[in-house]
Amino acid sequence: MINHLLNRITINADICNGKPVIRQMRFPVAQMLELVAAGMTYDEILMDYPYIETEDISACLLYASYITNNKKANNIAFFNSNKISYSSK
Repeated sequence: MINHLLNRITINADICNGKPVIRQMRFPVAQMLELVAAGMTYDEILMDYPYIETEDISACLLYASYITNNKKANNIAFFNSNKISYSSK
């Protein structure tokens, strides 16, 4: 389940200057985190952004938790030019 969620977060140098985004769309993870931090509910986000799915929101939160957890951050990502992939070394 976790890998399924994390695969929704992609990094591509040609999209948003290589920032992490949702499913190769021009919707940065940071923007989603700002919406959640501002108090928007999942339902409000889904209504305002119909192309976003519930799993996208969960994926952004999970991605943020991995990035901010030093123990997990070392295992999180190997980058290539098309997308981010995850490993649990």
